[in-house]
Amino acid sequence: MEREAALKIVAEQITEHRYVHTIGVMETAIQLARHYGEDPKKAEIAAIFHDYAKFRPKAEMKQIIEEQQMSKQLLEHNSELWHAPVGAYLVEKEVGITDQDVLSAIKYHTSGRPNMTLLEKIIYVADYIEPGRHFPGVEEVRELAQSDLDLALIKSLQNTMMFLLKKNHAVYPDTFQTYNSLVLTGGR
Repeated sequence: MEREAALKIVAEQITEHRYVHTIGVMETAIQLARHYGEDPKKAEIAAIFHDYAKFRPKAEMKQIIEEQQMSKQLLEHNSELWHAPVGAYLVEKEVGITDQDVLSAIKYHTSGRPNMTLLEKIIYVADYIEPGRHFPGVEEVRELAQSDLDLALIKSLQNTMMFLLKKNHAVYPDTFQTYNSLVLTGGR
């Protein structure tokens, strides 16, 4: 799918603010893909569609999670996680994208997962560090992303978990397991 066609589809699903974010994620993902030897086209498409379901009604997302027998743990944690796996499902169903690498990168861009692929890491980190993001710790992750993607991912996971812990929110198991997987394998 060509960039302009993909962006047009996504623009109908998200707010203008989220569209600007999506462009930032896309540009960052393409740059990271080129830097780390991933297919820039796959990174582009995954980045464009990563927030496809972000503004779907929670009731619709919950129904899809249940009907598609996605992890029940999703329903026990913050609904902000839901748009990633639901988005991967809807991008395949509604848009017709069947590339499993792309769909997996969309699916895990909020939670991560142990043994992430290079494309999954790129989309996760690109979403975290795109130029429109401004929060404590993002600059350090941006710097790390230019030299070691795994260290950037570890730091972003640390930051996310600390943010959740300070607010007394539960940490989604995949996020914690992603962190452990990276640390236990020496960041590889």
